[in-house]
Amino acid sequence: MSHQFALRPRFYELDPYNHVNHTSYLQYFEAARVEALAEVGLGLDVMQRRGFQIVLVELTARFFEPATLHEDLIISTTVAEIGRASSIWSQEIRRGDDRIATLDLRAAFTNLDGRPTRPPPDFAELMGSI
Repeated sequence: MSHQFALRPRFYELDPYNHVNHTSYLQYFEAARVEALAEVGLGLDVMQRRGFQIVLVELTARFFEPATLHEDLIISTTVAEIGRASSIWSQEIRRGDDRIATLDLRAAFTNLDGRPTRPPPDFAELMGSI
């Protein structure tokens, strides 16, 4: 399954070439992950109350085509694997049939002190629905 998140680039996210700046894509991907988690009942506030957080450990981004102002972009987010104390995510930004960028990342489950920990079973199950 995959979560879909729609977004339109704004003027202040453009570089001098009128393309979306590469750092903005990382913010787009993060916004899509946060929204995907919230939609399955794992909003950041819920995780904090339960004593867990997800922290980024490693990422690989690839850029294929530039996006520009006011284009309709769709960000697909999939949790590809859930391990004992980490997860692997795959994300893609598309403009219609055009692939704009991809992101593959590993994230760790930690307690609020930042120590790696296993998530509760329902937590992993909810993430698996993304």
